[in-house]
Amino acid sequence: MSRADDGIVVVGGGLAGLRCAEALRKRGYDGRVRLICGEHEAPYDRPPLSKELSRTPAFLREAGWYPDNDVELVLGRPAKALEPARRTVTLAGEEAIGYEKLLIATGAGARPLPLLSGFENALPLRTVADARALGAILAPGVRLVVVGAGFIGQEVASAARRVGASVTIVEALELPLAGLLGVDVGRRLVRMHREEGVKVILSAQITAAHGDSHVEELELATGERVGCDAVVVGVGVAPAAGWLAGTGLDPSGVLTDPAGRTSIPDVFAAGDVSRPFDEVQGRHVRTEHWEAASRQGTAAAAAMLGDSPQKPPPPSFWSDQHGHRLQYVGHADIADEVRIDGDPDARDFSALYLRRGRPVAGLALDRPREIAAIRRCIADSNRPAPNTKETDR
Repeated sequence: MSRADDGIVVVGGGLAGLRCAEALRKRGYDGRVRLICGEHEAPYDRPPLSKELSRTPAFLREAGWYPDNDVELVLGRPAKALEPARRTVTLAGEEAIGYEKLLIATGAGARPLPLLSGFENALPLRTVADARALGAILAPGVRLVVVGAGFIGQEVASAARRVGASVTIVEALELPLAGLLGVDVGRRLVRMHREEGVKVILSAQITAAHGDSHVEELELATGERVGCDAVVVGVGVAPAAGWLAGTGLDPSGVLTDPAGRTSIPDVFAAGDVSRPFDEVQGRHVRTEHWEAASRQGTAAAAAMLGDSPQKPPPPSFWSDQHGHRLQYVGHADIADEVRIDGDPDARDFSALYLRRGRPVAGLALDRPREIAAIRRCIADSNRPAPNTKETDR
């Protein structure tokens, strides 16, 4: 059983966990706070890993912040088990620590591609250790294959081109992100990468990988073979929730209310490991973006202290590719209409997503003022939609 001085334990050394610790202190909580990090690094920002292929951690706080704010930082000790009845978390090394309140913020891990398991040069890109391993390989002329054309895959392709690598994207779908953002946007993104010298192979299934300890060639279902010196696997992520086995919490995303409360008393969850209830969509949704992790960690801290968190804003994210910034806000997956503004051949456009004639999401490339206007339209249901060109969903 926990003791009165066990305080709040935050398991997870990412953005959500740090934001929770920050908010607890800002709100005047003076009890014990322990931040448990599975990695040997203090909490750092992850977007630079894919956007810049950064091999140096962009720490979210200077080292002195933790002792100055009486936050106990525990590094290199991943959680192994949770026992809610005893209010304990077991860490690597079998140490069990008690808690009064607990935040689960262990994030997500890269989904493996079994065909590529065991090859030393087939890498995910989720941690600074992954970025260092990739950075040690990349150089001008190196042949990099990126498997998966989601936002992370596209950012990696862009960053690798900047260092002079020869880049190929292999994507299983007919068009990347078309199911979320629409066919027109998917085509524009593919065109941009191809114009920057990235070879993009669509509707492609990898059937074999050839090589010894290092993969040297990927074979596609069409019979085409793609030579490579390194492969980045970007086929999605899965919540890092294996340590919650036996608790009744959902390993595909810990279900929470909008404030981060789980079904277990005094246990909260935030960030990529969680699946909060989304009032707009009427269901639990996992949102794998920086803004969501930051907001959810802060909201959980407020709920732990008995406060009511503010109503969450529409989800949003940004992506940097080939010197351009792509910004998104809202819920494009519930739209029934898309309106595009901008020259199809130019890297300057916006997309407005509507449902029954009302804005529900927006996306813009190099149009920061326009994305701000779309955000206001989404927030104000009575505000008319901007005039834009209509396209098929």
